[in-house]
Amino acid sequence: MTTRTILKSLFLSGLILTSTLENSANMSQPKNQSPGTLQGKEVLTVGGGCFWCIEAIFDELRGVERVESGYSGGSIANPTYRQVCTGTTGHAEVVQITFDPNVISLKELLEIFFTIHDPTTLNRQGPDVGTQYRSVVFYRSQEQRAVVTQVIKDIQAAKVLKAPIVTEIAPFTAFYKAEDYHQEYFQLNGEQPYCRLVIAPKIAEFRQHYRDRLKKK
Repeated sequence: MTTRTILKSLFLSGLILTSTLENSANMSQPKNQSPGTLQGKEVLTVGGGCFWCIEAIFDELRGVERVESGYSGGSIANPTYRQVCTGTTGHAEVVQITFDPNVISLKELLEIFFTIHDPTTLNRQGPDVGTQYRSVVFYRSQEQRAVVTQVIKDIQAAKVLKAPIVTEIAPFTAFYKAEDYHQEYFQLNGEQPYCRLVIAPKIAEFRQHYRDRLKKK
């Protein structure tokens, strides 16, 4: 493990501990629902490369109740995977996360999001290249937008990344759920080469860094 990785891990662990303490202090306070909430739950839509990987990671976090793979940010309604893969529709591969803010906060989710993908590469995650693989957060309220902006500012200020963050911050307009075979892809297809060679190592590293945040099995 490199020094930069260790520093990144320590820095972000500190951020998450702070978020947890803040969250615990506010648990007894009533929360006003926003466009990003649903019956006491909140919804976050993010993209960070192939949605198979992002979905598999967020599925493991305590407080996350549902993760769906899909498409957002494009110019046509109900796009297909084939259309999105052309890179001409403007959609990003995203996951829509429904979570309990009394268990895990929006700030914590975002801090984790910025450690499980590379937010410094424009329209690319590793071998996956194209606007559909861009790093993006679709905010559902000005409150969400402010949290996203602050998290990015904190990470930039700590200088734990080699390059500036290029994550797009855009207003949420629509989420189109991907085809059924994309849902829970890693869980159902763990022996596929892409799952074994790309997704499995990322999940292993994630579990190592966030053991205390995982769901009990």
